[in-house]
Amino acid sequence: MIEHRPWGDYEVLSEEPGHKVKRIVVHPGKRLSLQRHSNRAEHWYMLSGEGVVTIDREDRPLKSGQSVDIPRRTLHRMKNSGKEPVMFIEVQTGDYLGEDDIERVEDDFGRV
Repeated sequence: MIEHRPWGDYEVLSEEPGHKVKRIVVHPGKRLSLQRHSNRAEHWYMLSGEGVVTIDREDRPLKSGQSVDIPRRTLHRMKNSGKEPVMFIEVQTGDYLGEDDIERVEDDFGRV
């Protein structure tokens, strides 16, 4: 099932104890909240588009075929810096993978 958000959408492709896999799409000009997770690490693999990944407030470009690891409790976000949708695979690993394990530090859409 596709979940729609103000920045784009995501779909859970696989979920088992200890891991979850999502396909995430970020629309042009949009970005995820600056956030961190207490209970999980993430690995992002870019499928298409041009993005800027922020990790601990340091920005770096990311394009198709590149990936980044995000340790637990690390501030991070994805911004679509191009004119086409950004699509990436997110692999979450950890003891708890619920959507309520998100601490938002900044959010363009007023979410807490």
